[in-house]
Amino acid sequence: MNKASLSSSARALLYIITGSSMVSFTSVFVELAHVGPTVSAFYRVLFGGVILLAISLIRRDQLWLGIKNLALPFGCALFFSLDLFFWHRSIEFVGPGLATILGNMQVFFVALFAVWFLKEKLSWQLMTAIPVAVFGLFLIVRTGWGEHDGATKLGVLYGLLTAISYAGYVLILRRSRAGHNQQSFSIFANMGWISLLAALLLGVSAWVEPNTSFIIPDVQTWGALLGLGIMGQVCGWVLISKGLPDVDASIGGLAILMQPALAFMWDILFFDRPTTPLEYVGGVIVLAAIYLGSVKGKTS
Repeated sequence: MNKASLSSSARALLYIITGSSMVSFTSVFVELAHVGPTVSAFYRVLFGGVILLAISLIRRDQLWLGIKNLALPFGCALFFSLDLFFWHRSIEFVGPGLATILGNMQVFFVALFAVWFLKEKLSWQLMTAIPVAVFGLFLIVRTGWGEHDGATKLGVLYGLLTAISYAGYVLILRRSRAGHNQQSFSIFANMGWISLLAALLLGVSAWVEPNTSFIIPDVQTWGALLGLGIMGQVCGWVLISKGLPDVDASIGGLAILMQPALAFMWDILFFDRPTTPLEYVGGVIVLAAIYLGSVKGKTS
């Protein structure tokens, strides 16, 4: 690898780490917003999508390349809307820290999808990391597993469904930014289309849900939803999207690990999450397992 390509990879990794750090605050904003989980997800992608397309118009980016070129953005939007749908519900049941750790188990699903669909080899790192992660998760949730009428169980289930959806989103997003040709959307237009298509899907979902209102009730909720759109959807995911095509899928998953680590810390600092020493150990074990699962094994 020459010096120029190494510098490009390092820069891409920095984009992903910075973007993941910004996205880690989205769990805080979700907790602060006084609206339902689907509605907060809807406003996140709606506000973010409008801002992204406005930036595209200012830059004079091309916004229409034919209906066929919306296939990948729509695939991203579908998985991203599912990701947000499940994740916002997981936050309600187990808190922003654990919900984000669960969602970022996407690393394992990215690797498993690569094995099943791309015919990559299953590394010893992944085979070791999965049971280690399960053990660490057990240490975190064991004390509340049977309490609160099954809320913890439901929160963990939503978190794992988030991880599956997140993995699909990351893989398709990486594909959607890999073209670098004249028929590709700019990064802002691409993320703008993904955001607005996801807003359409989440808006329909919220509309059919019973007892759901799109009214934003107070200033705090306005601030939280704008923070979701600007920091999470615009700044954070634009940086991640910019970096993903220039790093290996597993390395990208590793860099995104900044998100659950920081979200768990924000949950403790901002919301006084009651955390025992054993739960800290479990959190470290899960994060270490995600790290291990992200590292590509060398083949001879």
